[in-house]
Amino acid sequence: MPVAGVDLGGTNIAAAVVDDAHRIMGRARRRTPTEGPESVVRAITRLVGDLDPAPEAVGVGVPGPIREGVVQTAPNLSGWQGRVPVQAQLEAALGLPVVVDNDANVGALGEWLAGAGRGARFLLGVWLGTGIGAGLVLDGRPYTGAFGGAGEIGHVVVQRGGDLCGCGRRGCLEAYAGRAAMERIVVGHIEAGRETVLPELQAQKGKRRMTSGVWAEALERGDAVAVEVFDDAIDALGVALGGAVNLLDLDAIVVGGGVAEKLGPPLAERLERAMQEWLLVPDVDRRVVVAELGDDAGVIGAAALARERVLTA
Repeated sequence: MPVAGVDLGGTNIAAAVVDDAHRIMGRARRRTPTEGPESVVRAITRLVGDLDPAPEAVGVGVPGPIREGVVQTAPNLSGWQGRVPVQAQLEAALGLPVVVDNDANVGALGEWLAGAGRGARFLLGVWLGTGIGAGLVLDGRPYTGAFGGAGEIGHVVVQRGGDLCGCGRRGCLEAYAGRAAMERIVVGHIEAGRETVLPELQAQKGKRRMTSGVWAEALERGDAVAVEVFDDAIDALGVALGGAVNLLDLDAIVVGGGVAEKLGPPLAERLERAMQEWLLVPDVDRRVVVAELGDDAGVIGAAALARERVLTA
């Protein structure tokens, strides 16, 4: 049965038709509209309509907490205010069954089904980007929590009274290891008179932000500021991942996002070492690996949720 998976990001919307074996049959892609949720719903409707073969159901991953198909908040999407009933709006527009979930949740599900997380029973998928998201598969089932907000590891506090996070609280993991926060920390070092190649690399690459590629090259060059800020990010991630393992007794952690794709297995090895000192039971066969599917993880996971809805309806 062909089903569609849609990955809604702040920059682009990716859509694909996925078969029963989690293989992609056809794709479509476009820039994310910035005029608010109505324009995004129209864009997704057109993308799904362009897919071949035509899908029988649609799954959508959205950046933000989701409850019963309603996006509670989406701070990374332009023009989104308040709660938005995306699932109901898309079902009305498409005339198809639709499932909407958090983008990190569907990414973790995709890696569990067809990527680096295959074979795990208790998996945490962590996505390192502008912020930090995560999704869970517990005892072989996707887990979203009582109110749809499970997996927000970026807002686990790793330092009481620490740096200010974009959410308004202090000491969150994202305030140390989210790329936007890391960039702010670098700017602070520059204003204090320290030298770094990060702005130069950013300009050379024609980027408006310090992207994953910029960070990877600065680290490869051994830039002192980049190394220091990145080391602090690894330490903060080690605290958060260690706490997650102690709470959930995970057997696999999959790390994805642009930074993970650029740095590869050495990043996974560093994270595994960083969390060791925080583990209550460290000497077990637990995998920490880099995601395999890239951008396809989200569409494959979203499609799987849509397929499950049709089969269990």
